[in-house]
Amino acid sequence: MAVTIKKAALIVGALGVLSFVFGVIAENKKPAAGTPIPGKDVVICKYPWDPSVPLGYLSVSFLLLSSFAGYRFLFYPYKGKSVPQSVLFQSTSFFAFFNVALFTGGLAATMLLWPTITEHLHLTHKVHHDLTTQCPTAKTGVLGGGAFLSLDASLFWLVALMLADNAREDHFDEVEKDAKAQALGAA
Repeated sequence: MAVTIKKAALIVGALGVLSFVFGVIAENKKPAAGTPIPGKDVVICKYPWDPSVPLGYLSVSFLLLSSFAGYRFLFYPYKGKSVPQSVLFQSTSFFAFFNVALFTGGLAATMLLWPTITEHLHLTHKVHHDLTTQCPTAKTGVLGGGAFLSLDASLFWLVALMLADNAREDHFDEVEKDAKAQALGAA
C-alpha cells in the first residue's frame, strides 16, 4: 500500500481527533470528589464508577500514535523517492513547525498523563490514615487542556507534513533542472 501525503494527513488528523475526543470525554466524566467513609483510625474513600482513567490512557495512546505517524510520514519516501533530512531542515518554516509539533505533543502527553495517573492512584489507594481526608480526585481542567493540546499537536504535524511536501517538490524540481542542464551541457 503506497502512502500519499493525503493518506498520511488523514491518518495523523484522525488519530489527533480521536485523542482530543477521548481526552474531552475523560474530563467530562471525571467525578468531582469521592465519598469519605470514616472507619477506625482511617478514612475509606468510595468513588463512583469513573471511565476517565481508561479514556485518559486512550487519549494518550492516540496522541502518541498521531505524533509517531506525523514524525514517520515526514521522512517517508513518497513515490519511491526519498529526500535527505538536511533538505527538509533548510526550510525555516519546516524547522519551526517540526519543533513546535514535538514540543506541543510532549506538553499534551504530560497534561494528559498527569491527571490520568493521579486519578488512577486515587482510585486504587482508597484507605487514608489522615482523618480529615476529603477524597480528592485529579485536578479539574488539566485533562481537557491536554486534549486541546493533543489536537493542536496533530494540527502542527499536518502543517509540518505540508511544508515537507513543498520542500520535497522544490528539491525534486531542482534535481530535475540540474539533470536537464547537465544533459544539455553534455550534448
